[in-house]
Amino acid sequence: MTSQPIVSVRGARRRYGSFEAVRGVDLDVHRGELVALLGTNGAGKTSLVELVEGLAPADGGEVRVLGHDPYRERRRIVGSLGIMLQSAGFSGDLTVAETARTWAGTLTRPRAVDEVLRAVDMAHRADVRVASLSGGEKRRLDLALATMGDPEVLFLDEPTTGLDPESRRATWRLVQGMLAAGTTVLLTTHYLEEAEQLADRIAILQGGRIVRSGTVADIVAAEPARLECVVRGRDGGALAPAVADLPVLAGVVGAPDIDHTGRLRLRTTALQDDLYTLLQWADARQLRLDDLDARSASLEQAFLAMDGAGTRAVDDTSEVAA
Repeated sequence: MTSQPIVSVRGARRRYGSFEAVRGVDLDVHRGELVALLGTNGAGKTSLVELVEGLAPADGGEVRVLGHDPYRERRRIVGSLGIMLQSAGFSGDLTVAETARTWAGTLTRPRAVDEVLRAVDMAHRADVRVASLSGGEKRRLDLALATMGDPEVLFLDEPTTGLDPESRRATWRLVQGMLAAGTTVLLTTHYLEEAEQLADRIAILQGGRIVRSGTVADIVAAEPARLECVVRGRDGGALAPAVADLPVLAGVVGAPDIDHTGRLRLRTTALQDDLYTLLQWADARQLRLDDLDARSASLEQAFLAMDGAGTRAVDDTSEVAA
């Protein structure tokens, strides 16, 4: 994209005492785009997002939201922001509707309370005290208030934690509608499916640094596909052919593995070609490939591979803040 980014982070750093939780991060988010931050607990996601939200000053580098420093110039942009924290801390004594009306009073152009509650399927709970809500219902109320002011920039920190699958997908639809209307979203999540469904781009953090970024396709492309099957004779009896008996497979990464039951496992960068070769080999030898499972790499596979590599590559992060 060539337009000026709505969120621009350059060399951002954040420290807790002598420990550096965010270590020189660069990040851009453009209008109408959703960027998802992924990382294990302690990777620095929340520490980074709090800098962009303006809840804390950067200890180094530069952070800009809508062209302004979100901490030092917060008054100039706060009306354009929607923030959904991991925990909002509502008063348990107020009802859902009272909480929403109170929040609306802090906004310049709030949407109607009934409208935002309907959008998150909470209208039927309007007269229930917040203390009586389930964890998932509190998250939906969080989302209603974060989106009440039709923000230009929306920050979602683990928005669907505690939601059932139906409510999670309803949340996705709400966010997708806001994206279509031009809202810019920065999301943190532990749900890889959520990132796959919503994100235009993904940034994976390890030890306070972004270790890989791009589209889901970009990130997954670096990982090999997987192929697994059980090699059997035509009569159905399990075989355990030696690795040396296999055909030459051009894309195989590492050594194929065959256990005593005849189960073959391998990774390949040329899934279609190697699967075709393997099928030809089995046909020529009158073998069957049962339980055949051939699939391209997933975001989960890429994430776990980078998690292991990143843990070895960065300094000790045992004390890192989330």
